[in-house]
Amino acid sequence: MAAPDDILASLNPAQREAAQTVRGPVAILAGAGTGKTTTITHRIAYQVASGTFEPSALLAVTFTQKAAGELKDRLARLGVEGVEARTFHAAALSQLGRLWERSTGTPLPEVLDHKAPLIASLANALPPPHKFLPRRDLAGEIEWAKNRLIDADDYLGAIERSSHEPPIPAELMVRVYEGYERRKRSMDKLDFEDMLALAVRMFQEHPSVADEIRGRFAAFTVDEFQDVNPLQAALLDQWLGGRDEVCVVGDDYQTIYAFTGASPSYLLDFPQRYPNAHVVRLEENYRSTPQVLELANRLAPLLGGFDKRLRATRPDGVAPVVRGLPTQADEVAWILAETRRLHADGIPWEQMAILSRINARSEPFEEAFAAAGIPYQVRDGSFLRRPGPRSVLARLRREPDVAGAVVETVERVTEALGYTPGAQADSDDEATRQSDLARMRALAREYTHTQASAGSPVDPAEDTLAGFVADLPRRFSVEESGRGVQLLTYHRAKGLEFDAVFLPRLLDGELPFRSGRSVADPREERRLLYVGITRARHTLELTWPADARAGRSPFVAEAAGRPEEPGTTAATVKSAKGVKKGAPVTTPKDGPLFDRLKAWRKERAKEDGVPAYVVFHDATLAAIAASKPPDERHLLSVIGVGPAKMEKYADEVLTIVREA
Repeated sequence: MAAPDDILASLNPAQREAAQTVRGPVAILAGAGTGKTTTITHRIAYQVASGTFEPSALLAVTFTQKAAGELKDRLARLGVEGVEARTFHAAALSQLGRLWERSTGTPLPEVLDHKAPLIASLANALPPPHKFLPRRDLAGEIEWAKNRLIDADDYLGAIERSSHEPPIPAELMVRVYEGYERRKRSMDKLDFEDMLALAVRMFQEHPSVADEIRGRFAAFTVDEFQDVNPLQAALLDQWLGGRDEVCVVGDDYQTIYAFTGASPSYLLDFPQRYPNAHVVRLEENYRSTPQVLELANRLAPLLGGFDKRLRATRPDGVAPVVRGLPTQADEVAWILAETRRLHADGIPWEQMAILSRINARSEPFEEAFAAAGIPYQVRDGSFLRRPGPRSVLARLRREPDVAGAVVETVERVTEALGYTPGAQADSDDEATRQSDLARMRALAREYTHTQASAGSPVDPAEDTLAGFVADLPRRFSVEESGRGVQLLTYHRAKGLEFDAVFLPRLLDGELPFRSGRSVADPREERRLLYVGITRARHTLELTWPADARAGRSPFVAEAAGRPEEPGTTAATVKSAKGVKKGAPVTTPKDGPLFDRLKAWRKERAKEDGVPAYVVFHDATLAAIAASKPPDERHLLSVIGVGPAKMEKYADEVLTIVREA
């Protein structure tokens, strides 16, 4: 393996300090993009190369199999073999597999693939409307309890003591929880949370087994320590057995998984628990430009916890875009045009990401990209794989295929699945499901009345359920796994990075999120925005629809350093290619050029047989009048002017501008 000095050679001073501190307790506070994985792999390698520990005496714990594999690969490149790198669950299952039957005299139960099959009939017995709740919401509530070491007997008391809102009334939820546990025991199964709980119990009740594990592993490294929940923390305590040979790595600014029980308190309290802890801050950022980090650092003081200010090592880049668009449609059109511009500049589609607070918000982009022929991928699973559409398709395949009854049948099926238009959803998953069911209805109407690609009516002979079901995959055929612009949630984006990141719908009620009775913790919601910002390498765009009933997210002003300007439309002179970004400009809706554009729009709308706003909104005409674009490239930079409208109206609009 590499010599100790060679292992340290490529590290910056803070990383080197962490790597050379080979004995615990150590806390590495690793800001976004600061080389966290590099630091811990080099520290483990240095622990081995310096003779402090044998590789087999080290256990590195991560939160995903991918992260564990990456850690092993990097250690191998440093010449280190034999370190055990696993997730919490994989480590617990491995130890249970070797030691449970020997210590208890009973075989280890098999692991359930999913909770849903055991929950299904329990959910079906619930009174309406609760019986229509997605099964994963009930499974998620059971996981919420188990990750906090709350069993079914203690569930009602825990709900009374907390501000947590269960997905159904607590007295109904506890019946589901108790029934699930009974069925699991009768089938001799265990779930993923049981893996950790059984391992903790095995160590507590069988000291000789605990001694065996503690004798095997002398030191521990725990990645993403800000995401540890009480059950995982209890298992780590059993492994340590009172020792302090532990290195934890994390960033409290990126604690965004409270729904799993994760709490930044374990990381924040580490120096109090271990007064002799060596704390190292990693603040040199290797990912983002100074302009991107400027926004992140403005949010940082509001995130609490350990103070960390990211310092850029990359050269200057373009200023982030922070702007309102007149409508949601304009926002989608703007982002679509921006992805085209960036791709023309050489950025691969896969290096662009659009982040949303909940899955449902990806739908307008899926439709827009599909229509424009731009490849995209939905990291959380495509629309047709989500629970709502999947349930609709399953039922449609069992329905009689009557010509001309597509819309009626889809409406009946979605109603049977609990579609309630206008109702406030109680969770983000239910909001997604309701939105998906509504979209299935819209797709049915669209299929019946028009051919999306050609604009011609559907042949009555093809207006069948079979035709509709066959058309849906073609409707989304532009999506290819692993290729295209990435559509994903903030939660899914954590740990990833992209050349260009778009953060649309930054509205109050969206971030911070509110839905029905569900009100998200604004502290965690602010951290979500921080995570979103710090995914970007050099291009970052924060947008929102100005016509939304909810106002702009309060987090935007915190990050951008300026309040929203009243009385103006948010128009920015911004090019499609090669034109410098301009500052936001006020575009009063008056003046001779604006009046000429309005008169032209009136005549053009009459000629096309459409309402005037379909041609251009007032805000778009005002932006054109203010910026006076000299050519098509500049006209395309105006908000509300997309490729389709360029093709229809560019010549006429530019003639009016030139003659003004």
